Amino acid sequence: MSMDDATAATACDTDVLVIGAGPAGLTAATYLARFHRRTVVVDAGTSRARWIPTSHNCPGFPFGVTGTGLLAKLREQAERYGITVTPGRIVSLDKDGECFVARDEQGRSWQARYVLLATGIVDRMPAIDGDIESAVAAGRVRLCAVCDGYEASDERIAVLGPVDVAVRHAAFLRTFSRNVSVLPSDDAAADADTLDCATRARVPVLARPARLSHADDVLRAEFADGARRDFDTLYPVLGGDAQSQLALALGARGDDNDELKVDDHMQTRVDGLYAIGDIVSALNQISVAMGHAAIAATAIHNRLPPNWREQADLQPAAARAPPADEPARVERGVQ
Repeated sequence: MSMDDATAATACDTDVLVIGAGPAGLTAATYLARFHRRTVVVDAGTSRARWIPTSHNCPGFPFGVTGTGLLAKLREQAERYGITVTPGRIVSLDKDGECFVARDEQGRSWQARYVLLATGIVDRMPAIDGDIESAVAAGRVRLCAVCDGYEASDERIAVLGPVDVAVRHAAFLRTFSRNVSVLPSDDAAADADTLDCATRARVPVLARPARLSHADDVLRAEFADGARRDFDTLYPVLGGDAQSQLALALGARGDDNDELKVDDHMQTRVDGLYAIGDIVSALNQISVAMGHAAIAATAIHNRLPPNWREQADLQPAAARAPPADEPARVERGVQ
C-alpha cells in the first residue's frame, strides 16, 4: 500500500459503494462490514432473485427458500453488522481523481474509493395472456433450467426462444423429462446442425405459437392453424439485458450481451471498479454470485490501507462495537 493509495482512500467519503442488493451485493456488503470497512449500499429493488418461487439448489436450505425470503435473510445478516441499504437507482458513475462519484435519480451523490457493481440482468419475458408473475409463482414459467430443471422432472416442457438457442436448452432439459418441445419465438429457419441436435435429442421443433396463455394450471400454446398444445412448464430463453451501462460508460469491457469481463479478483479493466453476480459473464447462479462477492470484497479490503483497530477514523461507527446480541470480548494486553 503506497502513501498515495492511503491518502486517496481517506480522501473519499467512504471505502466502498455497493450498487445492488441482490444475493451478490448483500453478501459483499456483509464481508466488507465484517472487515470493518466503511460501506454504502444503494439498491433499486429489482433483483431477479425476487422472481424465484422456491429455490431448492441454494446451499443450506434443504427444504427450499423463496427468492424474497433469501433476500430478507441476506439483508438481515448485513444489517446486523451495520449495513444500511439505501433505496435508489444510480444513473451516473464518474471518476473524480482517485474517488468514484455516483448519483441517483433524485440527485443524491456518493463518493467512494472503490465501487462494486452487483446490478444483475433483466430477463426478457414472453408475452403471455394472464399475469406473468402468477405464472412464474405457479411454476408454469421457469427462468433457470440449471436451478430448477429437477422440479420439472417428467413434466411436459416447452422451450421458447430463437430456434438454435431453444434447441440447445431443450437438449439440456432432456436430462429431466422425456417430453420436451421447442417453440420458436420467430420465423427464422433452423440450420442443419440445430436440426441434427434436435433429432438426436428427440426434441420436436413445433411451429411458432400465435398465442400463449396461462390458465387452469397449464401453459397453453395456440397456433395459426387452430391447433393447441398444453404444457406443464415453459422455459423462455429470450435472453436478458445486462445492467452494465454504468461500467461500460467508464471503459469496462463486456461480452456480446454486455455482461462484464473481469479478472481473477472480479475487477473490470477500470481500476477500482469491480463487478459480481449475474452482471458478470459467467454461470448465473446464486452460489456463484456469493463466491464472486467473497473474492471481490476480500480483494478490495486488501487494497485499502490498513484499518488497525485503534484507528477509529478508518472504521464505520458500527465497527466500534460487536452486534448487540454478541458480547464484547474483554481486551487483553499483549504479553
